[in-house]
Amino acid sequence: MTQPRVMVIVLNYRTPRLSLRAVRAALEDLPPGGEVVLIDNASEDGSGALLEAEIERRGWQQAVRFVQSPRNGGFGAGNNIGLSMRLSDGARPDYFYLLNSDAFPDPGCIAGLVAHLEAHPEAGIVGSHLRGEGGEPHTTAFRFPSAAGELEGGARIGPISRLLDRARVAPEPPLRATRVDWVAGASVLMRARMLEEIGLFDEGFFLYFEETDLCRRAARAGWHCWYQPHARAVHLGSVSTGMRHWQRVPAYWFASRARYFRKTHGRPYAALALLARLAGGGLHHLRCALTGRTPEDPPHFLRDLLRTGLGLPPGAAARAPVRPVAEEGP
Repeated sequence: MTQPRVMVIVLNYRTPRLSLRAVRAALEDLPPGGEVVLIDNASEDGSGALLEAEIERRGWQQAVRFVQSPRNGGFGAGNNIGLSMRLSDGARPDYFYLLNSDAFPDPGCIAGLVAHLEAHPEAGIVGSHLRGEGGEPHTTAFRFPSAAGELEGGARIGPISRLLDRARVAPEPPLRATRVDWVAGASVLMRARMLEEIGLFDEGFFLYFEETDLCRRAARAGWHCWYQPHARAVHLGSVSTGMRHWQRVPAYWFASRARYFRKTHGRPYAALALLARLAGGGLHHLRCALTGRTPEDPPHFLRDLLRTGLGLPPGAAARAPVRPVAEEGP
């Protein structure tokens, strides 16, 4: 039997040291015949030159190819560059492994994901278990967003959550390999044949919801998505976007959310999902006001959500560009 060949794609945006760490971890775990593509997503901070120089200095030229994107079209557009490439000998990869610049596979992670797709020919996507550097598990396997899920996620009230448990977008992570609706794109293996059939990422999503959309298109075409907890990786999380430090949710998140619901379900359902999230959020804020708790939503979230839903621009702070947090470590 021929060894399946894997192309690893690492997308850098102003995090060159972490990207090099991700590449090193991928190379150490890469099955025979695989290659790594390192793409700089128009960082415009000197990242590209640094990465290219480090590939040469570390002697990685035979296994790592560097690509400079001329524009930052977002996560999907950047990864699509790699997903459109062939291996250096001209062959098409059997699988593409998407690895965030702040994610680092454990030994055997990539091989475990490949083995899973090899054993399940009807599966096109499989995501790994992710954990923080301190060992805390990250939510990686999800259900597709729905109006009911928007109500549950907005309200965060026990009786509502129990009633709508099957609609909850982020359930407890499975302890065994499980079919799921979609998986996070930080450490995920995709079958090349599936991508040839359904297409690549929709570049209309700048950031967020692009992997949800791709998994939805795959499901509609008959491909299965799996979560494999025995393939594991460390994930720092949101380093390029600074999501953990957001003072206000940026406009591109609202735009991606609205695009997903309109594209997947149509405008009437998108309006219903918007009303459900606003209603749930209203209940959450009312409960917090009555109990003296601090609302969990970022500042102005419901206002910006409503404005975006009405086709109006969100507040000025929400329109701020993506700003990565400072890198740590050597």
